[in-house]
Amino acid sequence: MTLQKHVTFFPYDVLVIGSGAAGLTTALQLDPALRVALLSKSTLDEGSTLYAQGGIAAVLDEADSIDSHVNDTLNAGDGLCDESVVRFAVERARGAIEQLVEAGVPFSRTDSSNPEAPFHLTREGGHSNRRVIHSADATGKAVESTLTEQVRQRENIDIFEHHIAIDLITQPKQHDHGEPHRVVGAYVLNRPQQQVRVFQASRVVLATGGASKVYLYTSNPDISTGDGIAMAWRAGGRVANMEVNQFHPTCLYHPNAKSFLVTEAVRGEGGKLLLPNLTHFMERFDDRKELAPRDIVARAIDHEMKRIGADHLFLDISFKDPAFIREHFPMVYNRLQQFGIDMTSDPIPVVPAAHYTCGGIITDLEGKTDLEGLYAVGEVAHTGLHGANRMASNSLLECLVFAAASANAINQNNPPSVPTDPIPAWDESRVTDSDEEVVVSHNWDELRRFMWDYVGIVRTTKRLERAQHRIELLQQEIAEYYSHFRISNNLLELRNLAQVAELIIQSALQRKESRGLHYTLDYPNKQQQAENTILTPNT
Repeated sequence: MTLQKHVTFFPYDVLVIGSGAAGLTTALQLDPALRVALLSKSTLDEGSTLYAQGGIAAVLDEADSIDSHVNDTLNAGDGLCDESVVRFAVERARGAIEQLVEAGVPFSRTDSSNPEAPFHLTREGGHSNRRVIHSADATGKAVESTLTEQVRQRENIDIFEHHIAIDLITQPKQHDHGEPHRVVGAYVLNRPQQQVRVFQASRVVLATGGASKVYLYTSNPDISTGDGIAMAWRAGGRVANMEVNQFHPTCLYHPNAKSFLVTEAVRGEGGKLLLPNLTHFMERFDDRKELAPRDIVARAIDHEMKRIGADHLFLDISFKDPAFIREHFPMVYNRLQQFGIDMTSDPIPVVPAAHYTCGGIITDLEGKTDLEGLYAVGEVAHTGLHGANRMASNSLLECLVFAAASANAINQNNPPSVPTDPIPAWDESRVTDSDEEVVVSHNWDELRRFMWDYVGIVRTTKRLERAQHRIELLQQEIAEYYSHFRISNNLLELRNLAQVAELIIQSALQRKESRGLHYTLDYPNKQQQAENTILTPNT
């Protein structure tokens, strides 16, 4: 379909917001008879999926079992996982992998010269067996590239790159008795043209990823700004466990490296964590040492850094054969070379960094949210899979499984477009162009700094209250700015990050215990009964 530049209203059957593994999989598995709009905030392939190194967890080895994968996930989740959801995802993992293999994803083999050799499975933190299928150390890129190519070939999918959603459009349901409204589309900013468009759809799928950019240090790209979580909350959707953020234990510490994680598979293949004096320390924290779940490893590194006042620690695999390192970690090896680090001979300087948003929009097993017509899949959603800490390589699995479930639900229950009231066009008649963009950039920096200082791995009630006070002031300033000036990409992301930060702080204040990654000095022990932290919007 050829779209005219001046057109601002776009009707579709399904609107998919986000183009990572979750969004692409959803779009591909929707009925070809449905007209689908796929929005990407940047280029189609840009997102957290593209940078995912480790792999996808699935029971593929005869020595492994569904029960083992389930139990490992429950253990890593520290009591907050929903066992029925975990089993739902794990049981569908093999089928999801088989679909990717059929699609042409080049997963690594035990013998790289033999295309018929068994797939190479690695072991990562928290897994009791080798069950992580991967494409060298760039699995996300392989998956994203394959799915992107398929999407571009689908005639029923229209791709809108460099489009950022502003807000969901909701309308009351017939005979509404105080129930949440139904979603009928979204206002979307066409970034190159700085024009707001109306996308109408009877089904909207949020696949926008997490909110790791709320912290100063993160392994994720700049687009991870919590857009979907913030939009769903403003529209009336509940969220859960927003205080639970996973910090990747080993991100590269280097002044010129903006964000680069060193895959957990390095530890899975024997890599050792070292203090600056090159001594081991993980045996003091867990019997599994470097193969403990991420929450334990990240907290141990954070503890040792603070104990000795170190800027970073080290991850070392240089004792392995150089050819093995270059074959299994080619992307990491080449990237480190750019910074003057040779991982075949040198230890790698590392720090923990915000990596994954474990909480999110509450959904059922089909990705349905509280709002009629709204689905959420991938990192943006709270399904109950991850609990208090995500086990390694369960994230892409979640994207694939729940995207397929959501697409199937839409396909099975696909009435004609729901009649709606007329949707008003975006009104910019009372706004002006701002000459104070410095306000946005300053607030952005301030937000990420106090979230890192006050709402990080180790927390106190006083720190959280200080953060709460700052976020209230910041949101007032953002609201005033938003109401007076023409919107921009940076302003929208700041608005969303501030909303997500508020939800994180509120949830953290409600959790009166230490569980998973986060340690609260005021409440060092676990409560007897693990409970989700659920927030309900006042809409």
